[in-house]
Order: sequence, then C-alpha cells, then structure tokens
Amino acid sequence: MLRLLARALAVLALIAVAAGFFYRDRIAQLMAVNSLFAEDRIVENFSSMPSLFYSTELSRGDGPVSELPQGPELDLPEDYANWVEVRSITSVVVLHDGEIVHEAYYKGTGPEDRRISWSVAKSYLATLVGTAVDAGEIASLDDPVTQYAPSLAGTAYDGNTVRNILQMSSGVVFDEDYLDFWSDINRMGRVLALGRSMDGFAEGISETFIAPGVEWQYVSIDTHVLGMVLRGATGRSVVDLIQERLLDPLGLEQDGAYITDGDGVAFVLGGLNFTTRDYARFGQMVLEGGEWQGERIVSEAWLTEATRASANTEPGSIRYGYQWWILGDEDITDPDHAFLGRGIYGQHLYIDPKRNVVIMQTAADRSFQAPGAFDETIAMLRQLAAATED
Repeated sequence: MLRLLARALAVLALIAVAAGFFYRDRIAQLMAVNSLFAEDRIVENFSSMPSLFYSTELSRGDGPVSELPQGPELDLPEDYANWVEVRSITSVVVLHDGEIVHEAYYKGTGPEDRRISWSVAKSYLATLVGTAVDAGEIASLDDPVTQYAPSLAGTAYDGNTVRNILQMSSGVVFDEDYLDFWSDINRMGRVLALGRSMDGFAEGISETFIAPGVEWQYVSIDTHVLGMVLRGATGRSVVDLIQERLLDPLGLEQDGAYITDGDGVAFVLGGLNFTTRDYARFGQMVLEGGEWQGERIVSEAWLTEATRASANTEPGSIRYGYQWWILGDEDITDPDHAFLGRGIYGQHLYIDPKRNVVIMQTAADRSFQAPGAFDETIAMLRQLAAATED
C-alpha cells in the first residue's frame, strides 16, 4: 500500500512539473502583470512590454524615414523641471510647424525606447475606423455592432451602434478601477497575460446600466468591441490594417509592436509600442488633416468629426469624441480647439491646431490618479504650446 502511494505521489509530482513546464511562459507573464507597476520596475517595464506579453512586431516599412527637422530650441516654462520630477516624466517631444523644438528623455530612457501607449492607442484605432468609413467598409456609424461582429448578439453590446461604442456610450457594466485587483479592467489584464481570448472576454459581458447612447462612461472594453467591428467590416486583422494604412505611409524611424492576446488579436485599447518621435509623427499627420507628405491617409472630414466633442458628457467637464479627448474649458464650437489622446500612468498626445503644435509625452506616473495630477500635466502642455509663440 505504501509503495502504491509513493508511486502515485511520484506520478503527481511529475504531472505538476510537466504542467509547470508547459505553462511557465503564462505564469511568467502573469507575474509580470502583477509587478508591472512596481516602483522599481515600472520605467523599464514600460519600455519592454512586447517581451512581457504576447506581441507582434510592426514594421516601420521599406520607405525612407520621414523628416522631423530640428527647429529653434524652445524656452521652457519655469516650472518645467519640477513637473518632470513630480509627474515621473520619461520623455517629451514638442513639434512646432513640423519641427522638433524640444526633445528630452528622463529616468534612463532614450530616443530608441519603444514606450507603451496605453490608451493613446484608442485614438489610433479611431483613425483606422475612419479609413474604413472612408472606404465604405463601414456603411454607417448608425449600423448595429452585431452587423459586423455577430458573435456579440445576445451580449450587453446587442443594440449598440458603431457610434455608441466610438463615443464610449455603450451602457455596459464594466469596472474601470485600475487600483482594484478584482475590477473588470484588471481581470481583463489577466486574461491578456494568460493568452486567453479578448473576444471571448467581450462576449462574456452581459449587464447594462442604461440604454445605449444615453450616457457617456469611459469603458475600455468598448474599444476592443470597436476592433471587432473593424475586423468584421474589413475581413482583416487590425495588425494588417495599421501596418498598411498608417505605418507604411508615415515613414517611422523604428519598428513598433502591438501587444496581442493568445490568439494574435491586437490589444487595441492600449497595446501599441513606438518611440516618442514616431508617436509625434502620427500626431503631426492628424494635425495636418489626415495628409502626410502628399499622401492622403484618412479624410479630413473624419478627423474633424472624430475630434469634435460629441459624446454625452457633463457640460464643463472633460469632453469626448470618437476615442479622442477634448478639454472641458476648450471652446468646442471652435474648429481649431485642442484635443488629445490620453493613457494611464501619464501618456499624452496633445494636438493644438491653432499654434500648429504636437506634443507627445510619456511617463511612469504611479500617482496619475491623484487629485490635480491630470490638470497639472495639461497646464504644462499648454504652457509648452504657448511658448512656441514667444
């Protein structure tokens, strides 16, 4: 009997070892998620995301690198250095009239670092949706999402239109609390890290708190659903679409990378990785109305609509368009109002058409949700933009 028990335990031990060997990559990725924002790792992690998660490389393309000429150096605001320190800034690139007037890297980062976009990636995806609308692949923003993503029938997204999810007005129940281990956003992060299906996660959302289109609520999984719509409308992966429609014509300096789930589906709500200059190139294309060095990438009409405050947000608060943010104190009737892409932990792509300014700024700001943190950064970005007029 004891001999049989010993054999059984030996077999179980071998099974455990084999399982550990088989799942070691997933276990390592889950551990990476759990320590992703640790104070002693966050800066390095944000430059190493493709090695920590499932990912796919994005080629810079075969064409020449598009120039970002050096312009006259900007006179920096008096409190700039303090802002860099307090907000844990890792890089800043300021373009004025398409020229670099300020470029700086901090905390051991440099021009070669491919920094994680977080939700700045949402604004990229909205631009890809614009190319599909321009091409007639999405016939109308008032089409139901289930027309393009039929697997969402019977879920909380059934009854939503493409416009609803572009505006983050889906009405689905989704907890976006980044500091709660059990929140929906953090459960989704573990799904991603373990190589499970993001489509499956979206298809499992069943609860709503209000009818579609009635109320704006920032819900990151809406952007994944938008990616499902785009894939269904075009019959192509988002990785292929971004490569062909955005990256090849932009003339990037370096290859990028997209975080994916285990099925190779792009993590469209936050998974892009580019250098700060290459983010700025995208911003400059948007500033120039969707045209880049003589090539039309997306229609100016789409960008005008996408960056208009159209979602049903509270008056006077920060406003929202199609995956772009508009500040509450901007004159939203002015077609040249400033707008931005915004990601957690302090990533911002700020575009000021009046001053012809693009600012891409990255950070590893573990206090990004502290009262006044966002306002402090916006104030600095506005000061940097205003300094170009001096």
